[in-house]
Amino acid sequence: MSGKSLAGRKALVTGGARGIGAAIAQALARAGASIMIADILEEAGRASAAGIAKEDVATGFVQLDVTDDAQWERAVAKTVATLGGYNILINNAGIEITSLVSEIRAEDARRMCDVNIVGTVLGMKHAFRAMRPGGAAGKGGAVVNIASVAATIAFPSIAVYSGTKSAVDRMTKVAAMEAGKLGYGVRVNCIYPGLIPTDMGMQLANDIVKIGLAPDVNAAVGSVVEQTPLGKLAEVGDIADAAVFLCSNEARFITGIGLPVDGGMGM
Repeated sequence: MSGKSLAGRKALVTGGARGIGAAIAQALARAGASIMIADILEEAGRASAAGIAKEDVATGFVQLDVTDDAQWERAVAKTVATLGGYNILINNAGIEITSLVSEIRAEDARRMCDVNIVGTVLGMKHAFRAMRPGGAAGKGGAVVNIASVAATIAFPSIAVYSGTKSAVDRMTKVAAMEAGKLGYGVRVNCIYPGLIPTDMGMQLANDIVKIGLAPDVNAAVGSVVEQTPLGKLAEVGDIADAAVFLCSNEARFITGIGLPVDGGMGM
């Protein structure tokens, strides 16, 4: 792809304050897109946007709880007003609460479902309304949902998280079918990242030790590496590059897929 393969595109990135979301936002900006960072973390979100703005890229920040329908509506409206359009959604915001099945708390299960499932579908809802003909942006676009390798493997201690990310995969396919059949001009795909040493990834490693599934963090990480044919953890840039591709013209005939970026772990 060319260095500016997304020139003129307008992107909203949820969970863009840090980790995978921030890396994707930066990669989209390098590819030529304007960026709206959306997150519940205001200070970190504004810092993420400010870092992108230093590269002479149009950007902004909007505080967004992805579980709130009205906040989604405001976030999309601000994106269109600030960036002058809207044709890329990166549905990245998500949470993981580690627990053995025998110990899961109902409130934790509901919280993961609310953020990871409801938050994702609300993002698609408002993207479709804005991007389809007659919408506030109305020129079609691309949605990339962030699922997880956890949707494709049986990894102990993350049953509910795995279930929510499997739901993201299923919702992606149904949404892609709807968007195509209804003539929205919107492609919908998802990515299955492998384990990445972000704050969330390392918290999982620490949690695995706490519940007795590994003697220490190095062993916890080592067990993941052993299951990965390429023999290492993923990096945020690996996921970001995949997202740029799925949003680009090079992926113009790709919709409804789940793209593993996991070093082969989920094969």
